[in-house]
Amino acid sequence: MTQDVSAEPIPVDSLAALAAVDVQKLAARMAQDSFAQVFRLTLDEDDAGRARGVETLAAALGNWSRAAGDDDARALRLAMLVAGLDQWGLAYSQAFGLVAIPGLSELLGALRTALGPEQEARFQRQFAAIAEGEGNAIDFKIDLRRGIHLALWHAMIASDEREQATAILTRLGGMMFALTELMPVLGWRLVADAVAHIQIQCLAEGLAADGLSREMNEALFGALSKELPAQFRDRVMAHATQAVLAWQQARRAAGNSTH
Repeated sequence: MTQDVSAEPIPVDSLAALAAVDVQKLAARMAQDSFAQVFRLTLDEDDAGRARGVETLAAALGNWSRAAGDDDARALRLAMLVAGLDQWGLAYSQAFGLVAIPGLSELLGALRTALGPEQEARFQRQFAAIAEGEGNAIDFKIDLRRGIHLALWHAMIASDEREQATAILTRLGGMMFALTELMPVLGWRLVADAVAHIQIQCLAEGLAADGLSREMNEALFGALSKELPAQFRDRVMAHATQAVLAWQQARRAAGNSTH
């Protein structure tokens, strides 16, 4: 008999007292925006221009992390930013075959070198705490992974070259499969969130409708159906479908209210 994984109790977020839901979601958005900026700086600027941009970014991120109410909350804000930037860098490096992203390395270095010994110790504890429990900083994890998954998906369907599109597909699918191993209780929910948002993007914007983009999108969903463990696969697809239906109903309701 297949275990009903959706019935398992959701692990407690032991970090919620230090970082409320809105703070966690903001940390994920800031990590995404900062990565996008350092990526552009790396591509578009010379060394001096990149250094100036990184300095400005590091100051802004440091100011936000220091605005928290106490030392542990400040350390957790910084830990979420660093963890998020790390994951963006890893995903892009593997998907696009990048050896290094200099701007990202410099930004991470600037954020860490600004810490004194006691601050560094607090940072290390909070950084470890994020990974120690599946439920820890879960709203941060959901928004962070959603952003990464959607960015890679958009890059995949926008690619005109089959080899590059296939490489991104392999990385994106691999990340999704790995989530169910890294997070045995909650990982499938993060996959379902990504699947739902991809489906909503297709419906809302008419994306991946034909050609190579449609082929890659169908290959992604085919791989998920084939490779996800059975106890997760059915739940992923069911929850994604529910989310899409809720989005469609809300859209219809909004349309009706304007008439």
